[in-house]
Amino acid sequence: MKLRQEGAEFFIPDGIPAEEGIARTTHMAISAHQDDIEIMAYHGIIECFGKDDKWFFACVVTDGAGSPRDDLYAHYTDEDMKKVRKKEQKKAAYVGEYGALALLNYQSKAAKDPNNKDIVEELAMLIEKARPEIVYTHNLADKHDTHVGVATKVIKAIRTLPPDKRPKKLYGCEVWRALDWVNDNEKVMFDVSAHPNIAAAVLGVFDSQICGGKRYDLATTGRRVANATYAESHGTDTSSALTYSMDLTPLIENDQLDIVEYVLGFIERFKQDVQNKITKVL
Repeated sequence: MKLRQEGAEFFIPDGIPAEEGIARTTHMAISAHQDDIEIMAYHGIIECFGKDDKWFFACVVTDGAGSPRDDLYAHYTDEDMKKVRKKEQKKAAYVGEYGALALLNYQSKAAKDPNNKDIVEELAMLIEKARPEIVYTHNLADKHDTHVGVATKVIKAIRTLPPDKRPKKLYGCEVWRALDWVNDNEKVMFDVSAHPNIAAAVLGVFDSQICGGKRYDLATTGRRVANATYAESHGTDTSSALTYSMDLTPLIENDQLDIVEYVLGFIERFKQDVQNKITKVL
């Protein structure tokens, strides 16, 4: 396998050949940036951690050049940051015992370009090689344009594959917009209570972000704890940490489904639920 972009690379933490590392995949996450995966797809990481029959494959689309920076990293150039972000992502892959990591090294503008076919084709190739049962990516109501660009390209990539080579499930996860607004009967809730030390470790290695002024480690833990507590208004907590996802599976089962209309459906049903609740007590 050969990746298209200069500087793109595979990293296999246990040192086996890349094709073998990818072929054993059961769970795959595709993100825009370094550390997005550790924020949004911890369910996949922990499902595979310490297992011999389940393996996690992380794929990061962009190069990290536009990352915010401060403190130790305040005077780092974009090229410096790209090197740091790659190193940090590899550390997370090693700590989390990922089966494989692919760093595709595209610029953010490529991920946001609706006409960019290179990313779509490369993602399709990786998904076909990995044959994951589950794929995690960004949710389509995320407020970060690059995240939405990657999510739409993941859907386009999967739609190019024959049905028997597509994942069984596709989930759009929380990063730059929480999904607590999705109606409860439509939320996909993942219990991520297990191994909180690993959850902290895989995020804690991204020092350029944490030291650089973005406490993603604290924010992510807080969101998961809040999700667990606020998941049920009339019952006690059944987990200590939850992540929420939007089920995007229908979009890869039916290629005729309109992506925009599918997401707007969640919003319309939320609007109707709010209206019904107010009207009932008004």
